[in-house]
Amino acid sequence: QVRLVESGGGLVQAGGSLRLSCTASGRTFRRYAWFRQAPGKEREFVAVITWSVGSRTYADSVKGRFTISRDNAKNTVYLQMNSLRPEDTAVYYCAAGGFGGNHPRDFDSWGQGTQVTVSS
Repeated sequence: QVRLVESGGGLVQAGGSLRLSCTASGRTFRRYAWFRQAPGKEREFVAVITWSVGSRTYADSVKGRFTISRDNAKNTVYLQMNSLRPEDTAVYYCAAGGFGGNHPRDFDSWGQGTQVTVSS
């Protein structure tokens, strides 16, 4: 059984930083990603990393501010978020999947989400 558990969300002022963690159990997938969803909006791709190689891709909205990484020994994926803005406020989800694109449908397993709130 595959399980992804996010942690590290919280309330932060604009310009601040947070680090999200996603601990994975079960089978190892090829790719691990972060998505986010704000109220009334579609789920949005944030970043993706390959488990074995560590290649990374970011959404334009977070390039230069967010960093996705993984610790293979700890079975954990991280999202370091710097220079946070109020528009970054959303529930952040960890996802895992195989070959494909960066649409939510391209990922097979999802965590429960963790709330990130950025105040002005």
